[in-house]
Amino acid sequence: MSDVVLQTEGLSKHFGAVKAVESLDLEVRRGEVYGFLGPNGSGKTTTISMVLGLLHPSAGQVTVLGRIVTPTKTEALAEVGSLVGVPGMVPHLSGRKNLELLAALHKDVGGERIHEILELVDLTGAADRKVKGYSLGMRQRLGLGAALLHRPELLILDEPTNGLDPAGMREIRELLRRLADQGITVFLSSHLLHEIEQVCDRVTVLAKGRAVATGRVEDLLGGSEVVRLRVRDTRKTADALATLPSIGEIRPNGHWVEVEGARSEDVIVHLVARDLVPSEVITSKADLESVFLTLTE
Repeated sequence: MSDVVLQTEGLSKHFGAVKAVESLDLEVRRGEVYGFLGPNGSGKTTTISMVLGLLHPSAGQVTVLGRIVTPTKTEALAEVGSLVGVPGMVPHLSGRKNLELLAALHKDVGGERIHEILELVDLTGAADRKVKGYSLGMRQRLGLGAALLHRPELLILDEPTNGLDPAGMREIRELLRRLADQGITVFLSSHLLHEIEQVCDRVTVLAKGRAVATGRVEDLLGGSEVVRLRVRDTRKTADALATLPSIGEIRPNGHWVEVEGARSEDVIVHLVARDLVPSEVITSKADLESVFLTLTE
């Protein structure tokens, strides 16, 4: 069985002179939460529409679970669940009744599976309440439950936390991690930086229809700290730090020395061993926001 669940090769979509998506290569692996990050209008939803067989590509192809997907070739989508926008539910019916209606569209999805789904999305206590009384976060979790009814191998989500308050966002993030732990591959499209940073294993950053970066989140963030040290003698401190293995850039500035490429613990131990004790230490790491702005600008 291939480790690649979703792949695009040279995927492009043009609307006249507008290149909504251009030469996009993606490779999503089994069991990961894959982030698809970009500002609004960057081509994320257009890409998802092609992946779900709703749009013909202008060029390139989409492969899901080893099978090509187009609007006329959708067999592979039987193993895919999706949630795009706010889920459409019957508001005067309960959450359970809504799932029962949707379960009738699938073989081998009965009451036991509905019970499992309600537990999975933490709606057992509200299962028999009418959906019109649900909060937006509860509706989103019910929509995720509906997408999971038929036990898909791949779950595709387009901005699933749009409009949610911080508590609702946290609920969705925790659910996505639980799904990944159960072996379900999640493809998460979002323009929310903190959402991608907190939940995703790998990410592709999209700008103006093109991928500008792909990799593990921690790799995109750089991994190393920026350490600022308040010291008595910046020149002597900088010279001492130059002998520290793996040290990167050293920048003396007034009463401070700023260094990159080494852990703060290693920097402090190195200086203390040479009787150079900093009076203040400040550490920081690059966050996804600064990386995102650099890439998309």
